[in-house]
Amino acid sequence: MKAMTGMATAGLALGVLLSGCGAKVEGGDTSCKDYLKANDGDQQTAVSKMLKDEKGTDAAQLEITGTKLSVQTFCQTAGKEDSKIKEAPHL
Repeated sequence: MKAMTGMATAGLALGVLLSGCGAKVEGGDTSCKDYLKANDGDQQTAVSKMLKDEKGTDAAQLEITGTKLSVQTFCQTAGKEDSKIKEAPHL
């Protein structure tokens, strides 16, 4: 029983440590390097925040999906590691 508790505690501690190692997403100011390292949910959050900051309202899901594709393409081609995702062409 003590071994199970110890393993659970170790697993929880590892999870806390790893959660702090994720890519930093800051809306349009997110770098391509961080955007490409981020998981799909964090990429969606960065794009959603960027569009909301630009327009003042929440974007439709279709616009978010299209913008994510545009940002992904930009970061993998013309963008550099320190390019900001707001530099990607989008509506």
